Amino acid sequence: MSPAATAASSAPAISVRGLTKTFGGRRVVNQIDLQVGAGRIVGFLGPNGSGKTTTMRMLCGLLTPDAGEGQCLGLDFRRDAVQLRRQVGYMTQKFGLYEDLTIRENLEFVARLYELPDRRTRVDEALHRLGLATRGGQLAGALSGGWKQRLALAASLLHRPRLLLLDEPTAGVDPKARREFWDQLHQLAREGMTVLVATHYMDEAARCDELVFIAYGEVLAQGDQQAVLSAAGCGADEDLEQAFVRLIARATDNFAGAA
Repeated sequence: MSPAATAASSAPAISVRGLTKTFGGRRVVNQIDLQVGAGRIVGFLGPNGSGKTTTMRMLCGLLTPDAGEGQCLGLDFRRDAVQLRRQVGYMTQKFGLYEDLTIRENLEFVARLYELPDRRTRVDEALHRLGLATRGGQLAGALSGGWKQRLALAASLLHRPRLLLLDEPTAGVDPKARREFWDQLHQLAREGMTVLVATHYMDEAARCDELVFIAYGEVLAQGDQQAVLSAAGCGADEDLEQAFVRLIARATDNFAGAA
């Protein structure tokens, strides 16, 4: 491997500082610093309204931050937003495809949006990868939550992104479907893709390489499981769920004291 290629592979996929966003006078993301290594699965955890979705939308160029600087995939996430969106897959919490189109029709539509030159190949590839090949003719609206999730992930992968942002992708999905979904994520990471995934499930958090806990728009703890447990002041017999409760309680007290 050339020195340039080695440097590229070792560079962080996400490296941002001071990320800030305000809506209606309320600061929902406040000076967030975030660094994510390439090929890692990073869990993004926090209560509803903590700023996870807003942060993700800024990282992929869908929202312009009020302040902050840095790069995603080597691109300035402010200046190169259009180029960045073509290298990032973003899966929203709510199913965003067309329920009156079939699985294949939905994927073909997304492939046209990306102006992919080899649409049929990309769609067939996504169908087989996510186990959807025999269901291509089914209407999306007739799918269960787990199969809708697979379709949404397939659509996010059509343009072969290098970074995947997932906003609570398994909410309301049964345990078997969640496990299969995470098996897919680990395979993608082995292939070099970086994954930032928001989740409320502690068993999913335990499957991540690193974790980022946020509340009130600020990072509370970041690192591997042991680093997060230590930051929360947890003992040897305590787990991530207890760390989550402690970190949120501490942040709530601090927020109330500053108000």
